[in-house]
Amino acid sequence: MQAMAQVDAAELERMLSSGQTELLDVRTDVEVARGMIAGAKHIPLHLLPVRAAELDPTRPLVIYCLSGARSAQACAWLGERGFDSVYNLQGGVLAWLREGRGLVE
Repeated sequence: MQAMAQVDAAELERMLSSGQTELLDVRTDVEVARGMIAGAKHIPLHLLPVRAAELDPTRPLVIYCLSGARSAQACAWLGERGFDSVYNLQGGVLAWLREGRGLVE
């Protein structure tokens, strides 16, 4: 298993524009109700063990939360289970918003 890779908001936008990358939001339902990054799939971190089969282990996967801590846990957990292209969004939604990028309902 490789070390967990980090991507910043600009790199995430490039990856998403390629159409090859999946985006996973591991925040709580309450946090997601305030908005999420367009195109993201929502699986709260605590449900990841029972819903991981919904994700494609062969596609690049960028995971985010509010600040990057929970998503780092999710990256490590999935990496141990055969996901070899997982990336953590550095700084999470807070960094995404700080750079002037928006969220969708």
